[in-house]
Amino acid sequence: MVSKMTTTPYNPSDYLKTVDDRIEYLNAATEDGNEGVLLMALRNVVKSTGGMTQLSRQTGLSRESLYRTLSNDGSPKLSSFISILRTVGMEMNVRPSESVSSSV
Repeated sequence: MVSKMTTTPYNPSDYLKTVDDRIEYLNAATEDGNEGVLLMALRNVVKSTGGMTQLSRQTGLSRESLYRTLSNDGSPKLSSFISILRTVGMEMNVRPSESVSSSV
């Protein structure tokens, strides 16, 4: 008897249920140092919080602009990035890196 195995594609946004989940996910993407990884992570966060249409309504940015901004080749303005973060219930903070001593 042949057993049929079924698989389900992995979708990160399915696991981003809470604000804390989303924050940890974006922080991990930031640590990678690759802006494409960060933009992909932000797309997944947007998807987990209602999608591009809802984000477009809330930010006043067009869906096309948001898709372009959050694409792998996107280069979002800081104001757009901050607007998107605020819309999904987050803000950006700056903190010293672990490699910097407290005397600097």
